[in-house]
Amino acid sequence: QVQLVESGGGLVQPGGSLRLSCAASGISFRGFVLAWYRQTPGNQRELIATINNDRTAEYADSVKGRFTISRDNAKNTMHLQMNSLKPEDTAVYFCNIPHISWGQGTQVTVSS
Repeated sequence: QVQLVESGGGLVQPGGSLRLSCAASGISFRGFVLAWYRQTPGNQRELIATINNDRTAEYADSVKGRFTISRDNAKNTMHLQMNSLKPEDTAVYFCNIPHISWGQGTQVTVSS
């Protein structure tokens, strides 16, 4: 059974940083595109970053230049480094293997 587990969320002040992690079991990341989404109440999940197996990445305009997605195929983990956080980044963040599995989500709250 494929399972993705996010960690690293929490409360941070505007301008601060957080690093989210996603650990996989039951599957190898190798070869898959990986993604991070976020969702706020009443809204659809927003795709914010993807990373290919060759580590090329793409970002939503809303996070470009502030967030960095990375992966470690050997450890079956992926990360989202979030810098210069803004209150509008407040959301539940999900890691995803497209068409395969979702994590349960981790809450990020940006507030003073």
